[in-house]
Amino acid sequence: MDWGNVTAEDLIEALREVDWSSPPRPLSEFFSRFTVPRSYAKWNSRLKCNLYYYRTNYFILIVLIVGLGFLRRPVAVLAAILTALCIAFLNDSFAGTFSEKVTRTVRQFSPHLAAKMRPPLTPVIRGRPSSKRTIHICGRPRWVFVFIFSSVSFILWYVSCGLLTVLWALAIALLG
Repeated sequence: MDWGNVTAEDLIEALREVDWSSPPRPLSEFFSRFTVPRSYAKWNSRLKCNLYYYRTNYFILIVLIVGLGFLRRPVAVLAAILTALCIAFLNDSFAGTFSEKVTRTVRQFSPHLAAKMRPPLTPVIRGRPSSKRTIHICGRPRWVFVFIFSSVSFILWYVSCGLLTVLWALAIALLG
């Protein structure tokens, strides 16, 4: 397979269809023979290939890292999850899908509450919908959710003493 022509969307779709019950690859194979690719295209191709081939190994590695982080600083892990969710809400398709799934789930328990979670009707000007379409999450404008999640995550970062670590890592990333 030519991994250079595979897009990120193709890779994500392929990973959704994969049988995740396959056993992990041997650690000697997973950690051996790493050479730095010479070009961006080769680096990109190898990244996609390795992510697909060693998917179970990477999944186990991520679970272990998050688990150890949770044991060390559970509030910081919660803050990281809220930060990631806040960033994900900035994506239009994620915000719309999240809102639909939450509304569908709430509808099973309380149809009356689910009706209140519908976004307001878009204004129609001269027979056409308005071009300024605001994204709504659970009936509220998206900025409300982004503001609330970012505020709570900032407070949790501060309380867990992880804020300095995150700022230090950002400074190193920007300066390095």
